[in-house]
Amino acid sequence: MRNRTGARLRGLLASSAWLAASACCGALAGTPAIAPSSLPRIGTVDERFQSYNIEMIEITGGRFWKPYRPEPGVLLARPPRSGLDAPAGMASNLYQYRPPIDLANARLRKLAAALAPAYMRVSGTWANSTYFAGRDKSPSAPPAGFNGILTRKQWRGVVGFSQAVNASIVTSFAVSPGARDAAGAWKPDQANRLLAYTRSIGGRIAAAEFMNEPNLAEMGGAPAGYDATAYARDFEIFHAFMKQTSGKTLILGPGTVGEPAIASDLLASAPGIDAVSYHYYGALSERCSGKSTPDAALSEAWLSGTDRTQAFYQALRDKFEPGKPIWLTETADAACGGNPWAVTFLDTFRYLDQLGRLARAGVQVVMHNTLAASDYGLLDDRTLQPRPKYWGALLWRQLMGTTVLDAGLPNQSGLHVYAHCQRGMSGSVVLLTINTDRDAPHALTLPTASVRYTLDAANLLDEQARLNGRPLALSARGELPTITGAPAPAGTVTFAPATISFLAIAEAGNKACQ
Repeated sequence: MRNRTGARLRGLLASSAWLAASACCGALAGTPAIAPSSLPRIGTVDERFQSYNIEMIEITGGRFWKPYRPEPGVLLARPPRSGLDAPAGMASNLYQYRPPIDLANARLRKLAAALAPAYMRVSGTWANSTYFAGRDKSPSAPPAGFNGILTRKQWRGVVGFSQAVNASIVTSFAVSPGARDAAGAWKPDQANRLLAYTRSIGGRIAAAEFMNEPNLAEMGGAPAGYDATAYARDFEIFHAFMKQTSGKTLILGPGTVGEPAIASDLLASAPGIDAVSYHYYGALSERCSGKSTPDAALSEAWLSGTDRTQAFYQALRDKFEPGKPIWLTETADAACGGNPWAVTFLDTFRYLDQLGRLARAGVQVVMHNTLAASDYGLLDDRTLQPRPKYWGALLWRQLMGTTVLDAGLPNQSGLHVYAHCQRGMSGSVVLLTINTDRDAPHALTLPTASVRYTLDAANLLDEQARLNGRPLALSARGELPTITGAPAPAGTVTFAPATISFLAIAEAGNKACQ
């Protein structure tokens, strides 16, 4: 008892010291005021808005992005003799073999379930050329025209995980030469086999893209010279097949990455989709000779890239599929596995700011890449310990509801504010306030008391986040800590430099939230 009491006292003292430090500066010049009771509703997002990817290569095992730092144990396991060494045009030394992810792992399931409800997208570059075995006994090597094998046992694991953690399955299908007829047209037999088996074991595919990133089709395993004309032919076959075979599965497309010129042609070639999907990365990672930008990671130039790419796809949506929802089905700090600083607190700013921007813009679903693989994962893939942005994801899940409000403040240097109705609390409002200023505090004036949840770290490149000054960590038994806030009185609320705060305002009385 004495040890527990002492630990509790130390925690309260640490929290009190942090709160005193955060409130030290008093009212700041030009402090904006927000009236939570009158913030207007500007839209809603899907209940599974915050979602994630588990790459197909994680399910099957194979060569994925090589860690920046050597990792002992499982990632150094002996690779099989078959499988893709590297996607077309990519250097093999960028990759390292990893065995299949253990989707039955109790910690993985517990941490994923804490983010539910969600979508889990099982796709990625390697899905384009993965063969789904028709029987429990799989071939020892992929058939001609494929580069990997998905076993029935592995897919049963996907369905079981989906059901256990309340994460609906999104996927795509093989489009490599092995999935084509003699004339080069796509054949639905592999897709039909996967859909039929999923149904037979009580699972369901909630949504599907035809293929992963058709603007990089050849790199992803499609036949050489694959273009928008070939995509249009194949998509017509795919669309008819899906509507006949799995009519309740939402069809997404085109699933392109970046803002390629071909995106317009591909979307024009895919009439009848249920939602416009796209992928976004702010940069290529160091791993792929991109420029790592930790010094600019809090800049408006870096963070607003989310807006620019969203606007690009919204314009295409308005032209070809007016009124259809938009899904961002793959995103992280940087393509090619993420930058080295993706594992630190610094990337939490990008993660939460991106969710705030996209919800405000009306995007319905955002799927982070990945849940637990490579440097951009929410979880460390070796230990399954939460990374800082996982704690940001958990706070978003617990506090931010599906009704989006207009906070009335445009993003400006140092202060980004997003508003939602609070999850499960009638009339209550939550403000997500991000101070991107590394040196100066910023503040808001509120007429109502709130409960404050502030994330920070000892330094921006720390791999441990703190909540109201207390380190966030799993217990020795792997249990999540209880997430509790600290009371903040009405008046000026000050945010220390480089911090992220959620303010839950239970007494807002906002009619849009009732």
